[in-house]
Amino acid sequence: MDKQEILHQINASENNRVKLAIVDIDGVVRGKIVHKDKFMSSIDGSSGFCDVVFGWDMADQSYDNAKVTGWHTGYPDAEYTLDLSTYRKIPWDEEIPFFLGDFSKINHPACPRTLLKKVIKKAEAMGVRPLFSQEFEWFNFDETPDSLHDKQGINPKPLTTGMFGYSLLRASQKSDYFNDLFTLLEDFRIPIEGLHTETGPGVYEACIQYTDILEAADRAVLFKSSVKEIASKHGIMPSFMAKWNSELPGCSGHVHQSLWKTGKNLFSDNKDPMKMSDFLKSYIAGQLLLLPEILPMFAPTINSYKRLVEGAWAPTTITWGIDNRTTALRVLNSSEKSTRLETRVPGSDVNPYLAMAAALATGLYGIENQLKLTISPTIGNGYEDKSNGTLPPDLKTATEKMKNSDVAKSLFGEGFVDHFCRTREWEHRQFAASVTDWELRRYFEII
Repeated sequence: MDKQEILHQINASENNRVKLAIVDIDGVVRGKIVHKDKFMSSIDGSSGFCDVVFGWDMADQSYDNAKVTGWHTGYPDAEYTLDLSTYRKIPWDEEIPFFLGDFSKINHPACPRTLLKKVIKKAEAMGVRPLFSQEFEWFNFDETPDSLHDKQGINPKPLTTGMFGYSLLRASQKSDYFNDLFTLLEDFRIPIEGLHTETGPGVYEACIQYTDILEAADRAVLFKSSVKEIASKHGIMPSFMAKWNSELPGCSGHVHQSLWKTGKNLFSDNKDPMKMSDFLKSYIAGQLLLLPEILPMFAPTINSYKRLVEGAWAPTTITWGIDNRTTALRVLNSSEKSTRLETRVPGSDVNPYLAMAAALATGLYGIENQLKLTISPTIGNGYEDKSNGTLPPDLKTATEKMKNSDVAKSLFGEGFVDHFCRTREWEHRQFAASVTDWELRRYFEII
């Protein structure tokens, strides 16, 4: 719909509420409900949103090391703008109109959606159209926020038992929830290409249909928050932690990507033995080269690195391969139309705006600099192929690499890199200051 059609629908609606949202550095959707008169008065300009949303972490604890906002600035309102193209109605919440906004008008260095839009402009300047999608795995639990709180947040009960990957039986046993996910997400403009159970108790996987990159990122961000809201209606708690249990596989957030021009997939070349264009090879070379320097954008939490371990369906080495699920980058080349790159490093805890910005920017870096793909495709076990190095093993190490990366600063801007790395340093310090259950079990009695 165009602007006038959207405004006509809002005006004609008997619903006086409009839900507005932005997305913070951790990928958390932050928002509010406003009266439609308030909404109508702000659509041709911009409104203020308290910039504390970029001055605290996912637990609402204020950073003590941030520059862009904080106690030293007084947490003023920052100017944000609504994107009318994000218009949706929430089918599980009385069809309330919904819009996403961002801080691109003021070029806020901490706004993830603003960052992605800047990288997209780079692609457009190079004459290419990025088509992206993301897929998520996540565990579901027979819990509510209250029941999990009463258990002090530990030992959540999975929705189902056993290792039932691709199980129609397990899906049918929770069919009301399973079917609601597919149908309601479609109605909310998040079309699902496929939905199935994965191996593990209560774990599902969903592949979101591909589209232009900004819309793909919007869909991915809203997918996670929407699943949580829909699940709550069924008394279920989903978790998008990268690894909630050391004995079980982690949860991925793989990013699929291709570049197009005048209806042609620039990644495909039927004359090449691997059906890969030089364009794609340079794109891969850029990602492989810069993976260690932008890893926190793919693996942003302490927990992310618990997933990135050998033999757990997540990559640990700087590798690529043709349809190889043990490598960091997986090329799928079965047809010209579907040829794409799957970046397998991100977990389900990722901020989709940052993950897609990182994937696109580093790939374009390879194209712009005409990098040659000198690394051979891995055949067989990617965990054993350490010839090109391994990924940084933890958030602290990865953040230090990104903080000191001149290329990261040139791709994303010094303001973003400085703020983002400060938030990751904060995240590490919060963990380092905590006493874990593992420490209690290991040291309490015997030491």
